[in-house]
Amino acid sequence: MKLIYGIEDRPALSKLIVFGIQQLLAIMAATLVVPVIVGNGMQPSAALFGAGVGTLTYVLFTKKKSPVFLGSSFAFLGSMASAFAGAVSVQAGYAGLIIGAAFAGLVYVVISLIVKLVGVEWIDKLMPKSVIGPTVAIIGLSLAGNAIGDLQKSGTGSASVYVCIICGLVTLAVVMLCSVSKKKSLKLIPFIVGILAGYLVAVIFTVVGLKTGNEALMVIDFSNFANLKLLEVPSFTFLTAAKGLKDLNASYIFTIFVAYVPVAFVVFAEHIADHKNISSIIEKDLLKDPGLSRTLLGDGVGSMVGAFFGGCPNTTYGESVACVALTGNASVSSIVTASFLAIIISFFSPFVAFVNSIPSCVMGGVCMALYGFIAVSGLKMIQKVDLEDNKNLFVVSVILVSGIGGLTIRFGAVSLTAIATSLILGILTNLMLKNRN
Repeated sequence: MKLIYGIEDRPALSKLIVFGIQQLLAIMAATLVVPVIVGNGMQPSAALFGAGVGTLTYVLFTKKKSPVFLGSSFAFLGSMASAFAGAVSVQAGYAGLIIGAAFAGLVYVVISLIVKLVGVEWIDKLMPKSVIGPTVAIIGLSLAGNAIGDLQKSGTGSASVYVCIICGLVTLAVVMLCSVSKKKSLKLIPFIVGILAGYLVAVIFTVVGLKTGNEALMVIDFSNFANLKLLEVPSFTFLTAAKGLKDLNASYIFTIFVAYVPVAFVVFAEHIADHKNISSIIEKDLLKDPGLSRTLLGDGVGSMVGAFFGGCPNTTYGESVACVALTGNASVSSIVTASFLAIIISFFSPFVAFVNSIPSCVMGGVCMALYGFIAVSGLKMIQKVDLEDNKNLFVVSVILVSGIGGLTIRFGAVSLTAIATSLILGILTNLMLKNRN
């Protein structure tokens, strides 16, 4: 696709703020929900602060050449749960979160040093388009169930499924109409307009429901706005972790090591897939410039920094990549702006409350577009693969079927996601058939 803003372009400040908010809306729901799932008092606002600082770290290491936002990683949910499960105290669990992120980040640092020494040519040989293309498609397709599930959920849990679907489809329709609009201003902010439109429809249903006492129409849970303070300092992870240092021991640290390090290797594979995907969108190979060694360092160190403040290891977000693809805005300045906004907004309780009040059905409508674009980006890579060649046909088939089928492999406490499993199977299939006619 033709980009409206390239990597080095710097839109006017007023536009940058709007573009930054859009990036935030694309990644914020997932970033905020990770600490909620883990529990143990983790604060979403602290995770948002950590994502902002982590992304700035990534931008610094990649020399402002990669337009990707880093957010809380779902891959480490099990690892984070293990940090609390094996801890003597909750405070020690917080310390475990930081130690675990450091272990995971060090995996990236070591791999980046190896890449610096041997180059990236082996990546292209190990993972050609016949492997990367369907893997990227799987990243989007594997999330399709999440999007449709969200499309049918309200914020209150009592609204009719059909009412939820209406709100979500209105959101999707507005996103699509803005994306194909001849007006450049609308084409660049389809998510903001779409979310606001869907939210407005949800408000109308909810108000009518409250007036009539009909719970089937109550889509939005306004309790998020109760007892709000204008400004509130997030409870940063390192502050709680400092109180738990006395409870640490060698056995617990080894438990953390086992819980985090194997997952880091899995996320490494997804790191490559994400950067191959964004490279195809901006038509510039980021694995060569700024280089895989730099993207890995940025991701790894950014993950450590993010966990230090918010407890959650960070990772490059497919939603952010899809936002770039859908809007044609690859300006790294927009990513930097989004990062600073994330830091500022983490102190601003009303905005966090507003985001939390956006019903799942509205975000489901947005995610239908976001996840679909990720899948289509992968399918575009497959277009350049010779599927008349049975070798390529089998590689693509194995990845698609295992990924869509949800094949996961578990080794003790370590679980390979369907994406990682399908990628590994694709690599093995490609190697096995490589020199056969």
